[in-house]
Amino acid sequence: MLNAAKNVLVADDEQKILEVVSSLLESKGLRVFPAENGAKALEIFDAEDIALVILDLMMPVVSGEEACLAIRKKSRVPIIMLTAKTDEDDLVAGLGLGADDYVTKPFSLKELYARVEAALRRTKSASMPLASWREGDLIIDFEKGEARKKGVNVALTPSELKILSALVKYPGKIFTRDELIEIARGGDFDGYDRAIDSHVKNIRKKIEDDPKNPIYVLTSSGLGYKFGGE
Repeated sequence: MLNAAKNVLVADDEQKILEVVSSLLESKGLRVFPAENGAKALEIFDAEDIALVILDLMMPVVSGEEACLAIRKKSRVPIIMLTAKTDEDDLVAGLGLGADDYVTKPFSLKELYARVEAALRRTKSASMPLASWREGDLIIDFEKGEARKKGVNVALTPSELKILSALVKYPGKIFTRDELIEIARGGDFDGYDRAIDSHVKNIRKKIEDDPKNPIYVLTSSGLGYKFGGE
C-alpha cells in the first residue's frame, strides 16, 4: 500500500519548473502528482490523498490564488507557494489566502526541499494522538478531545477545544481570526471576528500560568494567533 503521507501535489504552468521540482521530490522518495494549471490541481486534490501542495500563484484556467482558497476551505494540508512576486505586501496577501509558506522565484532546489521537509514534519506531528509541553504542564489528547493543565482536566468548550487543537497542531503558523472562526463554527458562521478574541482570552485563563503573559497562545499583532509551545 502506498504511503499517503508522501503524496505531494505540484502545480506550475512552467513545464521546466514542474519537471525539475517533480524530479527532485521523487529522488527523495516522495510520490508526485504534477498539474499544469489550477483547475488540474483541484481535480487531483479531490481525487487523491495529498499530504502537501506546492502551488505556483500565477497559473492559467484557475489561478494559484483561487486554487489555494479552494483547497483551504476543505483541508488544512500544508501549502507552499511558488511566486515571482517579491513585494512584501504581495507575500503577506498570499499567506492571507491560507498558504503556510512561500518560496520566491528563482529558487534553489535545496531551499525548496528544506521547506518541504519542514512542512511534512509539522504534518506528522499534527497527526499524533497526544501531545505534551513543558514536561506535562499542558497535555492535549486529540483522540479523547481533552486538555490537561498540570495533570488536571481543563473544561474547554467545544469551540475553545477546536481552536486550541488547530493552533497546537501547526505550531508557529499564524491563524487569522477568520480562519479560527471557520474552525470554531464552520463555514456558515457569519460572526464578528472579535468573538475569537473572547475565546482566546478564555483559553488563556485555563491553560496559561499568567494569562496576561502567555507562553502557549500568542498574539501576532495585526494578523491573528499562533501556538508558542515547543
